[in-house]
Amino acid sequence: MLHLVKVVSSSPTFGLYSNDPVSLLESKGYEIEFLYREITSNEEKFAEALRDADALIVGVEKITPTVLAGAEKLKVIAKHGAGVDNIDLAEAGKRKIVVTNAPGANRHAVADMVFGLFLSIARSIPQANQDVKRNKWPRIIGNEIFQKKLGVIGTGRIGQEVIRRAQGFQMKVLCYDLYPNENIEQLGLGKYVSLEELLKESDFITIHTDLNDATNALIGEAELLAMKKSAFLINTARGGIIDERALYQALVNGELKGAALDVFEQEPLLEAPLLSLPNFVATPHMAGYTEEALREVGILTAQNVIDVIEKRQPAFIV
Repeated sequence: MLHLVKVVSSSPTFGLYSNDPVSLLESKGYEIEFLYREITSNEEKFAEALRDADALIVGVEKITPTVLAGAEKLKVIAKHGAGVDNIDLAEAGKRKIVVTNAPGANRHAVADMVFGLFLSIARSIPQANQDVKRNKWPRIIGNEIFQKKLGVIGTGRIGQEVIRRAQGFQMKVLCYDLYPNENIEQLGLGKYVSLEELLKESDFITIHTDLNDATNALIGEAELLAMKKSAFLINTARGGIIDERALYQALVNGELKGAALDVFEQEPLLEAPLLSLPNFVATPHMAGYTEEALREVGILTAQNVIDVIEKRQPAFIV
């Protein structure tokens, strides 16, 4: 008797905005079960839901040893996105579960968002919008992006798209990455420098690196003090890369002109001192979420699942 492949999805956005990824799995005859937060927020319930699963598609839900305890049939954990810091990779490895991700599938969405946030904070667009809607008509003086120095921390797929967009603003691009991409300098798109030089020289700084032991609190008090007082800082990568308490002090003390974060140490962010500041813009971890990006990341995630189930090497294996 042919075994029916069961795919469990705990990602709240997989298949939500485009049914194409779901259709791709169904075309293979796979059974798909969607889990709701009531289950995924409880480790024991989550673990029970995975007992007969062959594949798990996951968003930002925590995949712990407890969650995987009874998942004897599980062959693949496919991240519906890029970052896998929410998945216990050691436990997955011990259980011989393949972990895949979909890096760069949302690169255009995030790169667009970066410049949306730069413009928002440099020109005080959110504040201006609120004022006008409250029947105020203030004179707001902002800053231009044109021909300014842009610092890009992390030059992977998303960082490269940001650099390409910066050419339209004729920005001078400074890059920092432990693994430099030679093409960036060869094409004249940017120059690799030390982190210290990037922080010191940049007018706008954007972060596009993973969250790991080396990047946790990468931007702390010392790094913020090293930046220009006129600089603007953006993070659309992962919460925790910037020390939020140090960032608050830097903004309050005028050590930094403005900042915008799409990601936070604790999400959802309901209360935080940062939210009280006029020179701070917050968005709800939305940078990678566009209809186009969600379709692309969904298709790539589904294909990763299919490749593992059919015993092929997936395109992106962690």
